[in-house]
Amino acid sequence: MKPTDSVTTYGKSILQHGPFNNRIYFMTLAPDDLPGIIRYADDLAEKEGYTKIVGKVPLSSAEHFFHAGYIIEASIPAFYQGREKAVFMAKYTNPARREINGSDKQTEMLAAVQNHTAHRKDGYLSEGFALRPAQTDDADNLAALFQRVFPTYPFPIFDPEYLKKSMQDNVRYFLIMHGEKITAAAACEVDEVSLTAEMTDFAADPLYRGRGFAGILLSEMEKAMKREGIITGYTIARSISLPMNAVFAGAGYRFGGMLPNNTSISGAIESMNIWYKKL
Repeated sequence: MKPTDSVTTYGKSILQHGPFNNRIYFMTLAPDDLPGIIRYADDLAEKEGYTKIVGKVPLSSAEHFFHAGYIIEASIPAFYQGREKAVFMAKYTNPARREINGSDKQTEMLAAVQNHTAHRKDGYLSEGFALRPAQTDDADNLAALFQRVFPTYPFPIFDPEYLKKSMQDNVRYFLIMHGEKITAAAACEVDEVSLTAEMTDFAADPLYRGRGFAGILLSEMEKAMKREGIITGYTIARSISLPMNAVFAGAGYRFGGMLPNNTSISGAIESMNIWYKKL
């Protein structure tokens, strides 16, 4: 099994931490847990030697984090129930982690992506392909697809049991099938409190790339999320991936900022871009 970090709780908040990403990530933050959770994260980072703490924070709670030495790296307007802004705030225990390698290339990539802004063409599936929601019976084959596509990933999507549990909780997976074979997949991680969905886990079998599957999946997921009453869709995309950033820009998503050296994915810790859209 490929390595991943641990998910734990503090009060009503959920955190991910571990040496794999070498960070603490506030996955969900309950206002009632402030300011104690900030001290908890500081103590945990010092104990384990983590070099970054990062998370989504309601703007109304940001002052607590400013006082503790955090900075804003990205933001999504009207994130919580379509009203309050979310800010991605970070603190570095090692300043070197904040330095972005290849920043010129990333700037060039973002400039190139602007040519795709809101220019999505409706894709279509060729004969023999079909798109459908995943079921728990798909977990083994879905995990195998993720194993083929990603050398590493920040969450344990290579584990069928994790996928089954996430399906039963708050994640909707969508598949493009060719017969009985999963050729591509993606997921919506739904937060029914904030009325948001993270569009994530995009993967296409190497033998079936270049068919526009990511855009087709994203379009279908947006429709499904609208039916569920979700207001905002967003993603945290690899900053060096022109194809994925172009997919979101082409679908009308706006750039919300970059999280430097944030996530261990595809074999290395990479910077990640935030894209968002009102659905």
